[in-house]
Amino acid sequence: MDILLTIKGMLMGLSIAAPVGPIGVLCIQRTLSQGKASGFATGLGAASADAVYGLIAGFGLTAISDVLIGNKLWIQLSGVIFLLYLGVKTVLSKPSQKAAHASGQTIAGSYFSSFLLTLANPMTILSFAAILGASGMIVSDGAAASALTLVFGIFSGSALWWGILSFSAGWFKKRMGENSLTAINRVSGGVMILFGIFFLAGVFYALS
Repeated sequence: MDILLTIKGMLMGLSIAAPVGPIGVLCIQRTLSQGKASGFATGLGAASADAVYGLIAGFGLTAISDVLIGNKLWIQLSGVIFLLYLGVKTVLSKPSQKAAHASGQTIAGSYFSSFLLTLANPMTILSFAAILGASGMIVSDGAAASALTLVFGIFSGSALWWGILSFSAGWFKKRMGENSLTAINRVSGGVMILFGIFFLAGVFYALS
């Protein structure tokens, strides 16, 4: 395995995952309300989606990226509706201060909901393509091993960030009272709703 390429992929994954957005808010909220496993699963879902888009950009799969970007408004609209639903659900939920033991079903739900929500932003492909192009890491035909190494690095870097975020949130949870957790739920849900409204306005503006 090309260690240098893996490190480059990890840095790329970190740079895509680290900016604060709805997935970050969702990861923190789920960690506080359902436990670190659910929060980390949320992050892994986002990391997996990043890896998928990194794979498309890395292999230069223009046919797939063209279809996704060509339908980006409808894909984003689906993601916005889902994000608004999660925001409202979060505002109405009541967290418990007791240690949460998320079931396998809850963890799977956290993973797949985050995976789909992250996939609902096809413009991520352009972010990866820009970074890959600037760094000269677009993989040529026949270099499958290099592309897979790069994607592994992207996933690892993204997963590392989500692991740090979820475990840090879990550490803070132990020092919070029930009122604080409830307030965080309200704020987290409100932020997700605001993100949803902002993205929805962008979709309607693009369609007008």
